[in-house]
Parts: sequence; C-alpha cells; structure tokens
Amino acid sequence: MASVKTVAVILVGGPTKGTRFRPLSFNLAKPLFPLAGQPMVHHPILACQKIPNLAKVFLIGFYEEREFTLYISALSNELKVPVMYLREEKPHGSAGGLYNFKDLLMEEEPHDIFVLNCDVCCSFPLTEMLDAHRKHGGIGTLLVKKVSRDVANEFGELVADPKTGELLHYAEKPETFVSDFINCGVYIFTTDIFSAIRDVTSTQKDRAALRRVSSVEALQFSSKATPTKFVRLDQDILTPLAGKKKLYTFETTDFWEQLKTPGMSLRCSSLYLNQYRQTSPELLAVGDGTKSPTIVGDVFIHRSAKVHPSAKLGPNVSISANARIGPGVRLIGCIVLDGVEVKENAVVIQSIVGWKSLIGRWARVQGAGNYNTKLGITILGEDVAVEDEVVVVNCIVLPHKTITSRVQDEIIL
Repeated sequence: MASVKTVAVILVGGPTKGTRFRPLSFNLAKPLFPLAGQPMVHHPILACQKIPNLAKVFLIGFYEEREFTLYISALSNELKVPVMYLREEKPHGSAGGLYNFKDLLMEEEPHDIFVLNCDVCCSFPLTEMLDAHRKHGGIGTLLVKKVSRDVANEFGELVADPKTGELLHYAEKPETFVSDFINCGVYIFTTDIFSAIRDVTSTQKDRAALRRVSSVEALQFSSKATPTKFVRLDQDILTPLAGKKKLYTFETTDFWEQLKTPGMSLRCSSLYLNQYRQTSPELLAVGDGTKSPTIVGDVFIHRSAKVHPSAKLGPNVSISANARIGPGVRLIGCIVLDGVEVKENAVVIQSIVGWKSLIGRWARVQGAGNYNTKLGITILGEDVAVEDEVVVVNCIVLPHKTITSRVQDEIIL
C-alpha cells in the first residue's frame, strides 16, 4: 500500500452557517479566522501535509471564491501539496458536496479520501488513523472521542465494538443517551463512499417519486444524472451503514473541540498554542522584560507586530499582524487581531479584540472566560474604540462603535 495515493477534503461550509460566529464573521470567512496566529483551516491543512502520498487538498464550501483567493495563493508558496478551493452553488450537505465534485477528486486516482470538518480543533492523528483504516479493510473510519455524558447529546453519539472498533450504531444528537463516545468530524473513506452516497440519493429519489410530483418535477428528476439532494455524512451515511462491517472507529484521547461560537475560538487558540510546544516551538514568543516583553506561558506574536518591552503577555495570547501593544500593557487569554492598538497600561483578559480597534490608556477589557455562554468572553468587532480608563466586561460590541463609559453584560448594537 506504500505508493497508494490519497487526497484530502476539508469541508469549510459557507456564509449561511457563520451566523453564530458574528460579529467576527462580518469581516472574514469563518475558516480564515486566526487561531494561535494561523487561519482556522490552516491547522487541518498542515496535518494533511503529513499524510503519506497525499496528492492534493481540496477545500469544499459555498463561500465566494474571492474569499479564499489570497489565502490559497499564499499557501501554494508555503506547502508541498497543491490546495484547491471548490465552490458549491448551494449547500449539498457534507456527503452531497463530496459527490458533487466526485470527478475532480477521482482525477488523482486516490485509494483513500480524508474528509475533515474545518470547525474542528484537534491534533488530527491522520497517519495513525490511516494505518488503522487499512487494517480494518472497511469503506470508512471515523475519529471518535469519549466525552462526559452531559455533553454527549450535542454531537453524534455512537456505539462501537470494543475489540474490533466496528461502528455498530450511530445516532446524530439523540434525545436519549446512547453512548459517551462521539463523532469528531474527521473521516477516512475508500472511493466506495461514492457508491454509498449514490445509493442514499437514489433512495431519496424513489421516496420523492412515490409522492405525487408535478410533471415539471418528474422531468427534473429524470434529467439530472448527479444527485443535487442534500446528503449528510452523519445521518444519511453513518446511520444506515452502522453494524454492516463497513465502518470502523479510531479513538483519540488527545484534545478535541468544535468551534461553534466565537468564545470557543479563544479555547481552541490556547489548545493550538500549547500544541506548538511539541510541533512548532519556533512559533512561540520568548522574552524576559528587558529588550523584549515579559512572556508567560504560550504566546504567539506576528513578526510585524510591535510590542513594548515593558508589556507582559500570556498565558494563551495571540497577536496578529501590525498590532501595536504599548508600555505596561497586560494581556491574558486573548486574541488581538490585525492593526489593533492597545495603549499604555491597558489590560485585556479573556477577550477577542477586532481588527483596527483601539483600546485607550488604563482601559480594561475583560471576559469571565466561560467559552460556551453567549457573554462568557468579551468580543470587540472591527474598528471599536474603548476610550481611556473605560471598563468593558462580558460584552459583545458590534463594529465601528466607540465605548465612552463602563459597560457590563451587554450586546452593543
């Protein structure tokens, strides 16, 4: 199997899905939002680079191509493997999107296709997963993780054979408890997955044909060779194939989170910063407060950012391009985006500071650090000004606002 080719597909979704990520998704496609100094989608792409005999990485979504043009052209200089963005005209679901571009994916003549959801944050143990997948000999392997019972029903729950790893039962967000093992949204399939998707689609068509359809609809069904139905990998593929010796599981005991809300991006940024210690220590800042700022724990500073040596940063701080951090500033658990200025002696804790925002002298911007609740961290949208000595606590501030007096637990429209 050594020379057998693989391709990777990263599902990036589209603008209709990014509503929970506002106000940050007003400016930028969610997959390009920086975590630990790198776009969200960059972390799975870097993991894919380590897959043996990887021919190509495809990003599939329904964002406009222009949203990804700059990023992909910058990538092609940096990576060894070509990356291509494929735009769906409309959402077809995770499996429908794959099928939609079947011919392009098959051009590389792969034996295996990796499929990763972009909004997943984990260590992506793809090569180990591939070894297990090839040993099982099924058509698919999914990454799974054991979680606490009280959060399991927010995800796809599954039952697997403890000895063989075979997927026996799968239920997407069940109302009653099924299992504390969940689907992590990272898969490997052989090309037989396309037959499985085609079978689901023909079943959907048969059901539709049983209903009374107008002559126009009937004509549409018969004239379309490829399915345009909405087919999901989880409910439509995993559920019917479970227990048929076709799908297997691979358990990760490492970190895993799903990025549903802006608050989770702070949590995921800290997980990736921590991972840099093992994978890319050169990306982490060092400093002792003499010629460079004092650094505590894991901190990323973009090379174009200017940070005063009397500032103290960390743990879990990520500073993007062209940011300016003044004297005596204290930053803890935050993401500071491009072009932000934080003036002297200001404090930012458990917050995301949007592009080109300004935080005044002795101002304080902070969140409680609860990543799952709506106002658990403070988020400033683009071009927000917090005036000198003003305190902002647990707030979401939409773009282009000026905060002149203390605010707490508010969404400022």
